[in-house]
Amino acid sequence: MDSNGILQILIYILLIVVVTPLLGGFMARLFGGERVLLSPVLGPVERSLYKICGVNAAREQHWAAYALSLLMFNLAGVLVLYGLQRLQAHLPFNPAAMAAIAPDLAFNTAISFVTNTNWQAYGGETAMSYLVQMAGFTVQNFVSAATGIAVAVALIRGFARNGAKSIGNFYVDLTRAVLYLLLPLCVVGALVLVWQGVPQNLSTYVEATTLEGGAQVIAQGPVASQMMIKHLGTNGGGFFNANAAHPYENPTALVNLLHMVAIFAIGAGLTNTFGRMVGDQRQGWAILGAMGVLFVIGVAMAYWAEAQANPALVQAGAEAVGSLEGKEVRFGTALSALFAVITTAASCGAVNAMHDSLMPLAGMVPLVNMMLGEIVVGGVGAGFYGMMVFVILTVFIAGLMVGRTPEYLGKKIEAREVKLAIIAMLVFPLGVLGLGAVGLLAGAGSIPAGGPHGLSEVLYAYTSATANNGSAFGGFGANTLLHNVLLALAMWFGRFVVILALLAVAGSVAAKRTVPPSSGTFPTQGGLFVGLLVGVIVVVGGLTFFPVLALGPIVEHLLLSAGTLF
Repeated sequence: MDSNGILQILIYILLIVVVTPLLGGFMARLFGGERVLLSPVLGPVERSLYKICGVNAAREQHWAAYALSLLMFNLAGVLVLYGLQRLQAHLPFNPAAMAAIAPDLAFNTAISFVTNTNWQAYGGETAMSYLVQMAGFTVQNFVSAATGIAVAVALIRGFARNGAKSIGNFYVDLTRAVLYLLLPLCVVGALVLVWQGVPQNLSTYVEATTLEGGAQVIAQGPVASQMMIKHLGTNGGGFFNANAAHPYENPTALVNLLHMVAIFAIGAGLTNTFGRMVGDQRQGWAILGAMGVLFVIGVAMAYWAEAQANPALVQAGAEAVGSLEGKEVRFGTALSALFAVITTAASCGAVNAMHDSLMPLAGMVPLVNMMLGEIVVGGVGAGFYGMMVFVILTVFIAGLMVGRTPEYLGKKIEAREVKLAIIAMLVFPLGVLGLGAVGLLAGAGSIPAGGPHGLSEVLYAYTSATANNGSAFGGFGANTLLHNVLLALAMWFGRFVVILALLAVAGSVAAKRTVPPSSGTFPTQGGLFVGLLVGVIVVVGGLTFFPVLALGPIVEHLLLSAGTLF
């Protein structure tokens, strides 16, 4: 660890703190139905879209109707994206003559992009046509991100309203998230990426002659337009197989910084939106503070681990300063470790270094981030509503301590809300330990690495899928019928069971009357609440997943340190 690396990390944190109230205030006005800067230009477009689609923007929905609309919309997205992949050989904008995608891989990929996971068991530049990348993946990058934002906003309305029967209109929230928030930011961001050297064209691949006289095919295409929403929408699916380590996806230090800021921007901003909409910005800062504590701990641990020389290289007599295996030298250990923590603290999954090459304890940090449900800022919307699961549990525990019915923002937290929070929480261990165990036992042939690291690869894959992250320990052979199906199921249930549970919470608390605070009300905007919230997260997550972490990364670290792993 050095001062330059620490300074870069501190600059990043400062930028997120600055961006949070700016985006938070804009989203509060946007989803509160107020006029925003872009309303004169985009208002007529919005109203035209409602008219074409037959949406009554003034009619709000009960939580069950909101959930049904969300599920039907996303199911339609799965069918369209599956069809595009299966038919791509017969569709236009396919200059490299890509063949149709196999049924099981197309199913896995369709589920992956619709659930905002973007798990990729294929190489983008060698498997997918320009049409699939644009009309399939990029479109889903927008609407899957907007879906998460819509759920977060619906939950915020639940806590902000008093005796209400509705939580908003899904199609209105989805349209506004795409039209006013994601599209404008991505248009500007994509132009910056093009300026910095990211390709944006429909040209055929170029064949070049190397210095050694060999032939090399250089892939290109509509990259910049996908890259911006990939990070801003915490999607993570790369145009190229090497993802953000590829020089066309991430050509400069400025682009790398823009990617990292974009990953956290909306997720952090939603905490401020929450504070504004419930009438107390301190509530939002408290939630962001808890996220920040966990984030700083993760970055410090990952950076420390990656700054150490690999014991295997030292024992072999090599001079090693830090761990540079699997990394772009232009980013180094600090920015590689920072990016790895950011992308798994959010449900992004983009990588600028190969996570399979991380030192064992550094690799454990992304695992822990995902196992906690990616609540450390998290995916756009998903991080906020995932954190609210732990907020509900925290105030419930605080209520037990003082022997009174727990309250949060004047709403009584009763058995129904706690049960729904537990259901949302149990999705992660069931997906990881349940489906992951089946994948481990039945798919051993796809695990080339033996011992604890092989276990870590499988554990990482099913954790990434259930948490809707999409990053991977790349040595794992995911493209088999078994894993394509199991991982798709993990992604689907990891996304929509949690969403349904939280929308039910939103409907429940929206219908409740707000009670005024009393002398026994536990304050939820100060340091005591932040500390208790962090403690609940760590204890609950630790009890659930520590045994499997101890069998994987921790054992791997001990064996590597002892020189017996290789």
